[in-house]
Amino acid sequence: MRISGNIVDVLHERIYSGTLDIRDDRILHISEDREIRNTFIIPGFIDSHVHIESSMLVPSEFARIAAVHGTVGTVSDPHEIGNVLGVDGVRFMIENGRMVPFTFWFGAPSCVPSSSFETSGASLGPAEVDELLGDHDIRYLSEVMNVPGVLNGDAEIAAKLASAKRHRKVIDGHAPALRGQGLAKYVGAGISTDHETFSYDEGVEKLSLGMKLCIREGSAARNLHELGTLMNEYPDSCMLCTDDMHPHDLAKGHINRLVQKAVKDGIDIMKVLRCACVNPVRHYGLPVGLLQKGNRADFLVVDNLNTFTVLETYIKGQLAARCGMPLLPQVSVTEINAFAAAKRVTSDFLVKARGETVHVIEAINGEVITNHTTAHLAAKGGYLLSNPDKNILKIAVVNRYHDALPSIGFVMGFGLRRGAIASSIAHDSHNIIAVGVDDDALCRAINLIIEHKGGIALVDGTREEILPLPIAGIMTSCDAPNVARRYAELHSLAQDLGSELQTPFMTLSFMALPVIPRLKITDKGLFDGDCFAFIDLFSP
Repeated sequence: MRISGNIVDVLHERIYSGTLDIRDDRILHISEDREIRNTFIIPGFIDSHVHIESSMLVPSEFARIAAVHGTVGTVSDPHEIGNVLGVDGVRFMIENGRMVPFTFWFGAPSCVPSSSFETSGASLGPAEVDELLGDHDIRYLSEVMNVPGVLNGDAEIAAKLASAKRHRKVIDGHAPALRGQGLAKYVGAGISTDHETFSYDEGVEKLSLGMKLCIREGSAARNLHELGTLMNEYPDSCMLCTDDMHPHDLAKGHINRLVQKAVKDGIDIMKVLRCACVNPVRHYGLPVGLLQKGNRADFLVVDNLNTFTVLETYIKGQLAARCGMPLLPQVSVTEINAFAAAKRVTSDFLVKARGETVHVIEAINGEVITNHTTAHLAAKGGYLLSNPDKNILKIAVVNRYHDALPSIGFVMGFGLRRGAIASSIAHDSHNIIAVGVDDDALCRAINLIIEHKGGIALVDGTREEILPLPIAGIMTSCDAPNVARRYAELHSLAQDLGSELQTPFMTLSFMALPVIPRLKITDKGLFDGDCFAFIDLFSP
């Protein structure tokens, strides 16, 4: 096979007209000529940190839609399914990913559960992590979220770090807002990357200590505008990632959109492509080609170097997508799950008044972090009421693994004027989380999730809508376009309820993650991320 175009040699920072000679999965020869070409050949894009599960698609289906946008590989942390199904969940991801010619670089989840402050479906201790790291199919230790454990010498975290070093595997980080001596100690533990950087100065400090920065632009957290110039200044130490991308966003684009935005913002094109294509391959040792003679044939044909419209995607020498159409095979999937929650009744969501002032979670549009505030709430019949007029609603988390009463709090920022939304995607333990204007709607939305053993749900009066997620309660075997369409419908319906959030369901999914500041709620109660402890709902 021979493919001609303007070849973008990122390693040597030059562009020339030429032809690739390809046999099987390799580039045998690259010839240079002086013909005028209308298309450009560039290395394939790599997502340097992504949770495939957040797309609600199994790996094989994720690969089909990602390849359309020019992604040829991902560095994938399977800790979402790991929290639900443990080692079996991780192996499900590996086996399903093998069914398509796409480079999935899976890690061993380091924090399952992410903390002891929530109930998960599994626990991966040092023995399980060591077992995974000993497997050739597990390529690195996934994001180390337990920052206090690293800084305080927690024995379990120390054992996992030691295991990664013994197996000579890269260690990924997760250190939002960590600075100074704490950051130095965290990096000194052997942790090599961070994708949770929000400010330019924070990024510079992490880079100066030798960390690789994964600049994130996903469905919930968007840091590219703030951090993009770091690619010009530290082109060998930055990568691009999405972290979490919901299906309707993935249908529109993937790493190609980040590349397009960065170039539009004035970042040098060769440096952008180094970050999007080369640096992940080198840092993680990915077996992905970089458009050199003898390399594996992983590359894209694009229309120009401004919009980066992907005309063709080649992975391992195979045409994986052409002009917006996936060409990778669809794969049949055997469903696996863990769901034992019993249906709830409306009275389960009453909050007995023990005072008028409560701690309130404040959701921030476009961010996974939250603020911590307080509010005065009225009571009726001895029970606290939400206040939709002040944008303060009830939020509840229901343990999906055992029959237990819900944990209830209050949240500001969702903006619902009626009804409720609920999801069994609740990072990282994936219990059921819901926000509602009234207790009846809240209960019905949660029961929809329980009835289907996972999903994204919405209740509005007598109307009940759900996108079922029967695989671990967080994924479906349906094809990407249909999942994207259904998710977009639910997203639109949530906005019809009054939500002004860019991504109401994505924002909801992070309200139960205690390792992200500042105030969150888990199935065990209200959690203060600043002091890393539970607090009472009522403020003194």
